[in-house]
Amino acid sequence: MKTYFDCIPCYIRQALDAVRSVTDDQEIQGQVLQEVLDLVAKMDMNATPPAVAQKIHRIIKRLTKTADPYKQEKQHFNQFAMSLLPKYKKLIDSSENPLEIALRLAIAGNIIDLGVQCSLELSEAEKVIETTLTDDSLDLVALDDFQQAVAGAKDILYLADNTGEIVFDKLLIEQIGPEKITLVVRGVPIINDATLEDAKAVGLADLVKTMDNGDDAPGTILETCSEAFRNRFKQADLVIAKGQGNYETLSDVDKNMFFVLKAKCPVIAEHLGCQVGTLVLRARHKNF
Repeated sequence: MKTYFDCIPCYIRQALDAVRSVTDDQEIQGQVLQEVLDLVAKMDMNATPPAVAQKIHRIIKRLTKTADPYKQEKQHFNQFAMSLLPKYKKLIDSSENPLEIALRLAIAGNIIDLGVQCSLELSEAEKVIETTLTDDSLDLVALDDFQQAVAGAKDILYLADNTGEIVFDKLLIEQIGPEKITLVVRGVPIINDATLEDAKAVGLADLVKTMDNGDDAPGTILETCSEAFRNRFKQADLVIAKGQGNYETLSDVDKNMFFVLKAKCPVIAEHLGCQVGTLVLRARHKNF
């Protein structure tokens, strides 16, 4: 997926949010803004949005001398999601279709995305999670296809997205079967995306085989990921790709793959042919 003109204001807003969360020094904030504006003015519009965001956040890290600007927010949302885990595990256990409930919760967790919004109140996040359980925008035909695909797959690659969200991914992974899944996280901190440290913090690394992709993009840019990850990507007979960043970077890749996300911005929604707020379960290539 290429970059659209409507992505540009989001890049600027995201850069300002990130640098202001790290420092009050207006000189540094100005340096970041100037370099980001220069980058955006010269960027290749055919590049994916995460490829541009990757460069922007490298600027922020370099000028603020901060390796993980969102570290506190990531811990905050992991703890928040963990506090809800017992409640939703009980809900899944009592459901007639536990896989559907777990999938809905995994999509609901995708609201915890600080690349799309600079802040998120816990009460708002919990409300979104609750409404997702009964949201009728989920494609039930795609859900049937998904159930068949995960049942028949022997080697599943699960591409994680954000912290907090990965706690709800844990519920879905338990329903699919952790023994046939490899979880993939980012190789380097980027926005509030999950890393190995985060997967360990919420117990995912104890549940399922876990690896990082060797890269610092808020998505999965195969060309810049590690060779080890690219080999695993080729080997897997099914990929589950969480979140907008993974959709933006992999939507044109020919692979047996399901995109699982909440459409949170108009550009993504238009590309998917849906409304903002839709629960998205979309197959890239049916060959199960």
